[in-house]
Amino acid sequence: QVQLVESGGGLVQPGGSLRLSCTASGSIFSIDTMGWYRRSPENERELVARVTTTGFPEYGNSVKGRFTISRDNAKTTMYLQMNSLKPEDTAVYYCHGKIRVDEFGSTWNGWGQGTQVTVSS
Repeated sequence: QVQLVESGGGLVQPGGSLRLSCTASGSIFSIDTMGWYRRSPENERELVARVTTTGFPEYGNSVKGRFTISRDNAKTTMYLQMNSLKPEDTAVYYCHGKIRVDEFGSTWNGWGQGTQVTVSS
């Protein structure tokens, strides 16, 4: 079993910064993809940023140049540095992982519980 646990959400003023963390634990053989998605009452779930097996980050158009995704050396913790936050960034942010649990290619594909980010003055 694999778990993803997010932290770091909160309330921030427009123009401010926050850093989200997501830690994967459990039966992890390797990680194919880890990423961040968000959902708000106005918008369906959208990609914020992700890192696949290529190692190159991908970003949603609305966050390019403002957000940065990274992973620690062990690659089980992922970070999302969010700068120049705007009110429209307000959403629940979810960590997603596509994780191999054994050497035979068995894959776990799941989500964290979500963390609220509110950008407001």
